[in-house]
Amino acid sequence: MKVIAINGSPRKDGNTRLLLETALAPLAKAGWETEVVQLGGKNIHGCRACYKCWEAQDKRCVFGKDVFNEVFAKILDADAVILGSPTYFTDVTAEMKAFIDRAGFVAMANGCLLAGKIGAAVVAVRRGGAIHVFDTMNHLFLISQMLVPGSTYWNMGHGFEPGTVAEEGEAMRNMQHLGQAIDWLGKAVKASPMPYPVRKSGES
Repeated sequence: MKVIAINGSPRKDGNTRLLLETALAPLAKAGWETEVVQLGGKNIHGCRACYKCWEAQDKRCVFGKDVFNEVFAKILDADAVILGSPTYFTDVTAEMKAFIDRAGFVAMANGCLLAGKIGAAVVAVRRGGAIHVFDTMNHLFLISQMLVPGSTYWNMGHGFEPGTVAEEGEAMRNMQHLGQAIDWLGKAVKASPMPYPVRKSGES
């Protein structure tokens, strides 16, 4: 089984990546193929609402000169995805928001491509605003018919300087538990696939 972690922080080796790697550790130990993909700081623009993905239905965005299609293809090939973002004015980074908007739209345009996959969100925060960041990422999962596991607390870790989030024991334990929960859920889904039909956008 495969899990992809998307790092929405421009800081490649900051607190967001540390949280993601801590969540991935139990999955790697359980035999999952794991990968951290750096999104923050890369060239990615927002959705232009051109609806070309609905016309082509080729599982891609028509604007292919940035990193979107490369990262989206990795998610399609995975059983689970963990989105991670630091807190920027109580929300996700611009790169993560651009990715969420386009991923959700391309997935819907192609028959709900993300349905049945596991989705989890983790947030790095200095002080306040993390819940809104957490919600923003979870909205993609919930509208896409994905499965969202819970953990021991909201998936956040507090810290300012890179690496300081590791000093928060509760956050580290939460990330480890999240990885274990994804492992359990992934195996359960594998043993018993989604028992109900995928609903395409607009269907009643």
